[in-house]
Amino acid sequence: MSNLWNETEFIMKKYHIKANKNLGQNFLIDEQVIEKIVNASEITKEDCVIEIGPGLGTLTKELLEKAGKVISIELDKKMITILKDRFALYDNFELINNDVLKVNLKNIISTEKENGLKNIKVVANLPYYITTPIIMKLLEEKLDLESITVMVQKEVADRLIAIPSDKETGAITYSVYYYAKGEEILEVPKTSFIPEPEVTSKVIKLNIRKEPPVKVNSPEVMFRIIKCAFMQRRKTLLNALVNTKVFLNKDEGIKILKKIGLREDVRAEKLKIEDFAKITDSILK
Repeated sequence: MSNLWNETEFIMKKYHIKANKNLGQNFLIDEQVIEKIVNASEITKEDCVIEIGPGLGTLTKELLEKAGKVISIELDKKMITILKDRFALYDNFELINNDVLKVNLKNIISTEKENGLKNIKVVANLPYYITTPIIMKLLEEKLDLESITVMVQKEVADRLIAIPSDKETGAITYSVYYYAKGEEILEVPKTSFIPEPEVTSKVIKLNIRKEPPVKVNSPEVMFRIIKCAFMQRRKTLLNALVNTKVFLNKDEGIKILKKIGLREDVRAEKLKIEDFAKITDSILK
């Protein structure tokens, strides 16, 4: 049995803690996985790390050793007590008791940059029930981030880091691809946690792009079109976009698809991001 397992059991008993299912809590007890997460995030003393959902602080402890500063954002008040106790002696630790979706990350990042920290990186074992809203907040707010290294549910991870038009493609694939280059770090078995989750996990890294991979007149409109295309993913792209009023009618749709070299029976998941950019620009003309 690992030291980390014993340590986690000890902390849970000491503070009378049970994992909160509603907050998606599963505590990581695998030292090798933690080491790989920290190594993959390539943290130095010039970096400020934003950690989301630190829980008992298992990953936090390793981050504090490597980073210039760690800002942990935790919603569960029970965890706040533990984290304050555990890291009271670290002068590079800051704790925010709030829902990350309500936190003004832009302000936090600009303050840390003004204080001389060079890069801001997100590292987290994300609560699985709100993975997508968190990832989209981090990307869509165009925060000054270097990278996002997170552990998420395997199925979600595969969609997040797929290349558009791969078999794992979903609507979110295009958004992530627009803002970041994704890579798989490692798969994490259920046995790496207590309690064991019902799903396999995966650690992925999103390296934020300096420039988007495609130019489009309105990224907002493009993402709306992608969303409409995937809302009815069993239908052809043409039917999905006619039904959601992106195309005025079938004739207009066929004309636009023909113009950009797409067949009228093509399905949304077969499109590259460049194809959606062309559809967007054709509609906005």
